[in-house]
Amino acid sequence: MRAHSPDVPPRPLCGPRAGRRARPRAAPSRALGKASPRCLTVPSSVPAPLTSRLPKTGETIHGHKFFIGFGGKGANQCVQAARLGATTSMVCKVGKDSFGNDYIENLKQNDISTEFTYQTKDAATGTASIIVNNEVKTLFNPAPAIADLDPRFYTLSDVFCCNESEAEILTGLTVNSAADAGEAALVLLRRGCQVVIITLGAEGCVVLSQTEPEPKHIPTEKVKAVDTTGAGDSFVGALAFYLAYYPNLSLEDMLKRSNFIAAVSVQAAGTQSSYPYKKDLPLTLF
Repeated sequence: MRAHSPDVPPRPLCGPRAGRRARPRAAPSRALGKASPRCLTVPSSVPAPLTSRLPKTGETIHGHKFFIGFGGKGANQCVQAARLGATTSMVCKVGKDSFGNDYIENLKQNDISTEFTYQTKDAATGTASIIVNNEVKTLFNPAPAIADLDPRFYTLSDVFCCNESEAEILTGLTVNSAADAGEAALVLLRRGCQVVIITLGAEGCVVLSQTEPEPKHIPTEKVKAVDTTGAGDSFVGALAFYLAYYPNLSLEDMLKRSNFIAAVSVQAAGTQSSYPYKKDLPLTLF
């Protein structure tokens, strides 16, 4: 997969719908493991007005909160990995606009290198994301999923990780339980994936592999969720961190720890703002 060339402008940012937190569309994300991960992404930053309900046609209603959040699945995953201690870098192009300026500043505040972050006057801050590094092992996150995903993404991925809705799009199966996720994972495994992980939100995740093709459910700790936005990205970012810096851990241990970190993130409001730092997590995770 190729990142956006500095000479090719990213797709323009689409405005959020009133009453909903804006979720930027992103190209599939890919995180690679071991030694010095690198994140390649075209991130996005959008203002999100919050209202008590959606307005009717032609109606103006009062909002009760306004904030600017930093998102994009690849960027979110990069931030989570950085907060756990990974060395990360963002290679991207954003618009030469206030959103782009703020986005670059946010990367710096999260100790993410912006050496290869470019700005352009020819387009608004873009939204596609890819996460990679220069090692052989790959963790591929097909978000947003498309039914006709290029078959090479399955065969070239060491670890293929998607959520239940993405699994439904990719396989055509309904995924409402861990058992359903196991069936969907088997379909993806037959397409050539080495390891398949399907995340299930509060129910944890299901994993299987070519060497262990029996689906295994990895539950997560039950917590009182405040905001689940970006929890999947927290999970993927944490998993990329463990693949890179703790390669001797079993995959099951990596998933349990990633589940824990994602569970921490849902107990605070916001996306990147909810992602925990290494210093705030139990030492047993490291």
